[in-house]
Amino acid sequence: MAKPEVQSETNRRNALKLLGLGSTAGLFGLFESPNARAEQYATPTYAKGMAPVTIKSVRAIATAPGGSNLIIVKVETSEPGLYGLGCATFTQRAQLVIPAVNTYLNEFCVGKDVDNIEDMWQSAYVSSYWRNGPVLNNALSGLDQALWDIKGKRANMPVYQLLGGKTRIAVDTYTHASGPTPEAIADKVQQFMDMGFRHVRIQQGGYGGVGAMNDLKPDFKTAGFGRETDDFSDQRTYLKRVPKMFDTVRKRCGEEVQLLHDMHELTEPIDAINMIKSLEDYRPFFIEDPFSPENMSWFKLLRQTTTVPIAMGELFNNINEFKEPMANHLFDFIRIHISQIGGITPAMKVARLGEWFNVRTAWHGPGDTSPVGHAANNSIDIAVWNFGIQESQMFNDRVKEVFPGCPIIKNGYYQVSESPGLGIDINEKEAAKYPIGTKSRWTVRKNDGTILKP
Repeated sequence: MAKPEVQSETNRRNALKLLGLGSTAGLFGLFESPNARAEQYATPTYAKGMAPVTIKSVRAIATAPGGSNLIIVKVETSEPGLYGLGCATFTQRAQLVIPAVNTYLNEFCVGKDVDNIEDMWQSAYVSSYWRNGPVLNNALSGLDQALWDIKGKRANMPVYQLLGGKTRIAVDTYTHASGPTPEAIADKVQQFMDMGFRHVRIQQGGYGGVGAMNDLKPDFKTAGFGRETDDFSDQRTYLKRVPKMFDTVRKRCGEEVQLLHDMHELTEPIDAINMIKSLEDYRPFFIEDPFSPENMSWFKLLRQTTTVPIAMGELFNNINEFKEPMANHLFDFIRIHISQIGGITPAMKVARLGEWFNVRTAWHGPGDTSPVGHAANNSIDIAVWNFGIQESQMFNDRVKEVFPGCPIIKNGYYQVSESPGLGIDINEKEAAKYPIGTKSRWTVRKNDGTILKP
């Protein structure tokens, strides 16, 4: 057995050797206790993660406080009081989404880990074998958004932080100015400018001039063809009115305001191309939906003809429909209805793809996007670099009572919630006061009764 003085000298030499190698940690390790060493290598609190939470139930909540049919998905979890909300609104066939959620998604999801959003999305997407369609995609979107809401609440962060954090101060929006005459539209544009809006969509009547052609009696109604409630658009009248509308608004409201217009695919492709070309001098921010999904090949000719920016895509069902047009620079803005393609998860993929091709986002945000859906839109808008513009919605008092935490607009910007998750809730008692209906008004005809495809 070595003498104490010899053992001490050996320890001293080892310590100096470790110092010479720069191993301060090794030096301290010679003298610390086993308990201290165990504490040093213990997993820190931030790295331990959270305990698993599973899905307890998935159900649909139907309500129509603003007039449009809205479907909200509520995902309840094994953690008491923890739930998430998502938008599953297919307003034209809202009743069909309810069993897709309550029967199929509930059975599919109960017992699964709430954190595995990508796996949940992929497995639910193919579980019906045949993919897509507005019913199944909206149901899936409600689930997806609700899971992101839950994840944000679990992390005690707003969803946008989980998507990468802020890339701008707020979400710039456009609002809608419509009227029976160009002068009335210009008055509304000026009112919105006075409220702080920098972007305004202008429409004489509804899409394709619907509602602003009451002085024209279509032949199909005289003949008693179709339903009395079917709408009418005279394409030639509409095509002549749009340039005049832009001219009047530009002269009255000046160059500072950005003007947008939605064609809603209600003209023949070649006529749409000629009209858009005629709008170049008025510098539109974008013209939306010039062609129906059945006429995508016309975009190449449109690009060769005019430099007016184009927005497209709200009728697309599958995220793969965006790939080729974006890669070939056929349009400038990604026009997606988030719940229509399946929620935040696929929308983020499309947005990231757009960054590679300098295509900006312009998510669909009409009255049949619920406040929950708008909160999801905004969460992406504030986080992605290639954000373009966001369609805004003014919520009435009934909607605000049903959905505490409705997104707020100040000076033309949506203010993104800093609350955990999507920052919005639902009052189910209030929601029950506004039952949904089943009627759909998407029937527009030509003078002879031929259906126009939106």
